[in-house]
Amino acid sequence: MPRLPRVSAKRMVSVLEKCGFTWTRQSGSYAIYKNAEGLRATIPIHGNTILHPKIVKTILRDANISPMDFKKML
Repeated sequence: MPRLPRVSAKRMVSVLEKCGFTWTRQSGSYAIYKNAEGLRATIPIHGNTILHPKIVKTILRDANISPMDFKKML
């Protein structure tokens, strides 16, 4: 698997919105996004800090986005 780019939470939100996800609710510092198919992705919102690569990988798995598609959307 190729290395994932380092992104902030704001950048991850913009990628999810391009994929058809919309903000559903927020629980503390976690924003929950859902799409029409019922997939759910949770993003930790901590200002402009960079997300850990394991968190990025988990979000992509939950949203059913391949790493190659993710790189194209950045």
